[in-house]
Amino acid sequence: MALKERLKTFIQECIRVFRITRKPTGDELKIIVKVSGIGILVIGLIGFTVNIIWEIIA
Repeated sequence: MALKERLKTFIQECIRVFRITRKPTGDELKIIVKVSGIGILVIGLIGFTVNIIWEIIA
């Protein structure tokens, strides 16, 4: 496909996605923030634990 056709197709697909999407409600946003925060804390704790174990071994 030519660049012009690919660009036109990409823009059409982007417009379609923007029409389908919507803003999350307040409750959905709270859940997303909680789950994301818990995930960040878990990953941080895993990293901290690995670091402590590494320091003890070394």
